Amino acid sequence: MVWKDDVRDVVVLYCTVPNLEVGSSVARVLVQEGLVACVNLIPGLQSIYRWKGEICEDSEVMLMMKTVRSRTEEIAKRVKSLHPYETPELVSLPVRGGLEGYLAWVREQACVGCLRSAQRD
Repeated sequence: MVWKDDVRDVVVLYCTVPNLEVGSSVARVLVQEGLVACVNLIPGLQSIYRWKGEICEDSEVMLMMKTVRSRTEEIAKRVKSLHPYETPELVSLPVRGGLEGYLAWVREQACVGCLRSAQRD
């Protein structure tokens, strides 16, 4: 089988950052530490939002991160420590299906970090 439905463990996390420099820095740390398999940096976002009673509009870059659900708490802590925003946007979306080979690769890469964490304990 090539396509896998009813995937439960793979997730996509979205996070916005102020620019490509910050995005690249965050992405590299997350991949190097084995927390995520891959991060796509998507420039050119224009965000309009309310912050502390004011309407704000900013250019941002979206980070689209592929990982496994069991790593999301560690990722959230790491993103918060690296991110310049007071309250970073970080949301998780479930993956409902995908190519089996790709999903296996995501699991394998995200588990590299699991092994590193276990070795430190």
